[in-house]
Amino acid sequence: MPDEKNIDVDVVDEEKKEDFEDICFLCRRPESKVGKMVHLPNDIHICQNCMQKVFDSMGKGGMNFQDMSNMPNISMINLSDLQDHIPQKQKIRKKKSKEEAKPAFDLKSVPAPHKIKAKLDEYVIGQDYAKKVVSVAVYNHYKRVATGTMDDIEIEKSNMLMIGPTGSGKTYLVKTLAKLLDVPLAIADATSLTEAGYIGDDIESVVSKLLAAADNDVEKAEQGIIFIDEIDKIAKKKNTNQRDVSGESVQQGMLKLLEGANVEVPVGANSKNAMVPLATVNTRNILFICGGAFPGLEDIIKERLNKQASIGFRADLKDKYDNDPDILEKVTLEDIRNFGMIPEFIGRLPIVFTLRGLTKEMLVKILKEPKNAILKQYQKLLALDEVQLVFEDGALEAIAEKALEKKTGARALRAIIEDFMLDIMYEIPKDDSIGKVTITRDYIEHKGGPLIEMRGVPALEE
Repeated sequence: MPDEKNIDVDVVDEEKKEDFEDICFLCRRPESKVGKMVHLPNDIHICQNCMQKVFDSMGKGGMNFQDMSNMPNISMINLSDLQDHIPQKQKIRKKKSKEEAKPAFDLKSVPAPHKIKAKLDEYVIGQDYAKKVVSVAVYNHYKRVATGTMDDIEIEKSNMLMIGPTGSGKTYLVKTLAKLLDVPLAIADATSLTEAGYIGDDIESVVSKLLAAADNDVEKAEQGIIFIDEIDKIAKKKNTNQRDVSGESVQQGMLKLLEGANVEVPVGANSKNAMVPLATVNTRNILFICGGAFPGLEDIIKERLNKQASIGFRADLKDKYDNDPDILEKVTLEDIRNFGMIPEFIGRLPIVFTLRGLTKEMLVKILKEPKNAILKQYQKLLALDEVQLVFEDGALEAIAEKALEKKTGARALRAIIEDFMLDIMYEIPKDDSIGKVTITRDYIEHKGGPLIEMRGVPALEE
């Protein structure tokens, strides 16, 4: 019996090896690029080009192969002991043959926009316009992927640019979307991107991250989503004499990615080097979503709006738009260009929309309504200790008011709750007789304590 088990394991390992391409031991290029390889013992593969170079160099050195074969007791070097075995994350999956290849999406499998929005509603509070725009754009994009080029009319990509204040849910919206569609998602930060040749991540590294998320399956990666956060940080720098290696040059380098091009990317690494295999990824069907807070964009919009009617008896007041919470919704492409984004870059992001800043009512809903709401998480944690956790409406409003003061959106909620839940989470496991804890507004405002109910005893204030 043990022998049979060993045979099964070997068969499984062999099948796994067949799923991945062979990599040349010397030049690290995959079989799909260099053609058939020479297979040596101990799982060593050398491409014909490298093998020819080895023979040429040996021939120029005057080595006599006949004498070498007649030498007694010659022991060959075990190359497998010298080579660095390629880690799993750098192995490239073989492409399926045309007979086996099946489209990852067909028209029936792509959910309709109203279904996408309904799912997003379960996790993301508010932002109805943004969710509607995203749902339609994603639906149209994957219809384009599913149909390909069936006729002369070629459908253009629907790349998106979302603008919204920090903590308004930009990244969370994209994460939820990728989970819903079950497609590979790569989230990259534009602040780390630099022009090729400088310290930092190359522009192609965003595609390399997507390839890793797709388990190095090139075909799967070519139908994924790339979300580039903090896109406003690569705006063109103004009034500077230094070379702008992380601004306008990065925008220019991203143009070919956004439009669609064959890009050679390192597998399992951020930068190209001699020891990392390269894969070719076509970005034509990759959906790019860019997001940023664009601080200072409000001032650019106000300046444009104030210029329109600032003279005469019926002129608008200069401070008319100062307290407008929806000022970002009035953004135009000209405003984005004035912010520092180059026209060619904006042109490749045809769908531009904004997310609203969170209000007190939205923050209260975020606390309790989503499927994985933070209050539900704490209630589950205490339920494991057989303790019921209840939040009064006044307490939720007090938390939302404190979050608004911090001006960091929904991110502030977690920090506030962690602060006042610390003592409760520390003390409750000490006493098995506690059955229910009620969080009040006074406790949030440090004017009193939570209401503690013992099992079988009326409520007492701590």
